[in-house]
Amino acid sequence: MQVPASQKTPLIGLSRASLHEALTDFGLPARQVRMRVGQIWHWLYWQGATDFDTMTSLSKPLREQLAGHFDISRPEIVTQQISEDGTRKWLIRFGPGVEAETVFIPEENRGTLCISSQVGCTLNCRFCHTGTQPLVRNLTSGEIVSQILIARDALEEWPTPAQGRQITNIVLMGMGEPLYNFDHVKTAMDIASDGEGLSVSKRRITLSTAGVAPMIERVGREMGVMLAISLHATRDELRDELVPLNKKYPLTELMEACRNFPGLSNARRITFEYTMLKDKNDTPEDARALVQLLKGIPAKINLIPFNPWPGSPYECSDWERIEAFAEIINRAGYASPVRTPRGRDIMAACGQLKSASVKQRASERRRQRQNQPVAETA
Repeated sequence: MQVPASQKTPLIGLSRASLHEALTDFGLPARQVRMRVGQIWHWLYWQGATDFDTMTSLSKPLREQLAGHFDISRPEIVTQQISEDGTRKWLIRFGPGVEAETVFIPEENRGTLCISSQVGCTLNCRFCHTGTQPLVRNLTSGEIVSQILIARDALEEWPTPAQGRQITNIVLMGMGEPLYNFDHVKTAMDIASDGEGLSVSKRRITLSTAGVAPMIERVGREMGVMLAISLHATRDELRDELVPLNKKYPLTELMEACRNFPGLSNARRITFEYTMLKDKNDTPEDARALVQLLKGIPAKINLIPFNPWPGSPYECSDWERIEAFAEIINRAGYASPVRTPRGRDIMAACGQLKSASVKQRASERRRQRQNQPVAETA
């Protein structure tokens, strides 16, 4: 018996154990369940199937039964944009008023997919456009994984290629704080790194946190992915302004958590993200303070020219100052690449596309109200 579409159980984002449980509850014979889990996993994450009819290793009657009870569709793509530099950005709708962004950044020797873990954010980082948006909710593991699937669809990267991939790296640097959605993020990254599916090495997956210090150890121990810290300042006074979470977990506590990160070594460095803000954090003194702050931590420092957005309170540092800053970091022995600004023509600063969508919907609602006939009064 087929259930209504709204009541179907989503399979995307279920762990192997949860998929096993779902198929058992569905009524598959126990002796078949393990085999069927492997087959369905292969079709979802190796072949990119969006319809049970394509799962030709399953019998047609079973495919029809599964289609009547389970959902493997993609969420709605509200907007897809392609920059002049090849950067792609999607605004994805997971439900009414639930929209998040995903960005693909192609480079010469790799391609990085930046995915979101929440809709909106609670942290209110002042330089971040997402910080201007209230938290709607956490994304589920399925909604997080779906962002990877949508990007693979657009890039026609099915079945999972063994070599010559366009998406080589995944970064949790989109909307939201991943460590405030730990369980769903962990499940999603377990799926992303599964060698029989999407097969992205955990060394090519990076989780970026604003500094939820007590949970950093769990990233290394339970997820096994790489860690990035959204740092941006070397003294508490300024970081309190830029990253208000610092008031709860100040730099001393954050740096201690970094030094205790499981598996930390020169081969497994922590990336520190440092957005260059004009006349705020970009002096030679700031660069030397950064070197001192990270002393003893195997680290890479990403210097990020600020990508301005309408109404932002900051400006990007002058290029000469960024280069001088990078030179001090390099002389101290740290790799400090300057990230090339990408996708500015498609509002690639995280959160901009969603804000535009929200404004458009609000404008449409105003027009509808204005066009409604005025009720006659007695």
